[in-house]
Amino acid sequence: MDTGALRNADTARPSSTAGSARPLATAPLIFDEIDSTNAEARRRAEAGETGPLWIAARRQTGGRGRRGRPWETGAGNLAATRLFTTAKPPLQAAQVAFVAALAVADLASAYADPSRVTVKWPNDVLIGGRKVAGILVESGALGDGRLWLGVGVGVNLATPPVAAERPATSFAEHLRPPLNAAPTLDAALTELAIAFDRWIDLWDDYGFGPIAEAWTARAHGLGRPCTARLERETLEGVALGLEADGALRLRLTDGAIRRITAGDVFFADDALTDGAA
Repeated sequence: MDTGALRNADTARPSSTAGSARPLATAPLIFDEIDSTNAEARRRAEAGETGPLWIAARRQTGGRGRRGRPWETGAGNLAATRLFTTAKPPLQAAQVAFVAALAVADLASAYADPSRVTVKWPNDVLIGGRKVAGILVESGALGDGRLWLGVGVGVNLATPPVAAERPATSFAEHLRPPLNAAPTLDAALTELAIAFDRWIDLWDDYGFGPIAEAWTARAHGLGRPCTARLERETLEGVALGLEADGALRLRLTDGAIRRITAGDVFFADDALTDGAA
């Protein structure tokens, strides 16, 4: 582990222009440069660390998205992973992706017009229909039967990716008055962590129902025709909503209903190409 680039974040005085941040109970670990915050979370988990802990980086040299796709972290953007443990079984634990999406949406809504902030199944956050953040959840088994979870979040605060294959944007392009600058990594991480804790407490106390309801209220594309690209097939239909476990309910062109548990979903205004997620 390269500790030369490691420093603790100054959480006592976050520089948020949105004014909603407060100090975190546990200082995050912020690297100037690292291969991947998710990879660092895995290394720490496999070495016995259980968190809860936020790990962030100003630059990633090997950032990853879903299905091994590269994830670019440009200057001024946020790459972060929350490492923690859960006693939930794997299928239920996977619902944490929706928790993270709501937390990122809250962060985005502090800087952009909240009415333009939406979430897209399975793990994207959009502003004005363009991707501003992606989420990658990884996990592993602990000896006591629990799971460690690494909830990775990549947020375009200052700039969208240079080589984006899907329409992308950043907070800086959607600032609402009187804000005139995107948040710093430190401020954004503080606000994200607070929002994440609020949603995860709701999930722990009341289950997935309130999370699914809040996610659906912000969902992009429900009720509209879409293309679902799965590992072995491509389906056309209409996105109807979430199942009780977070799967997407899709009505096919012949009227049949399919549960989509993994894949990519594109709507008419999306770029039908395979980009990072």
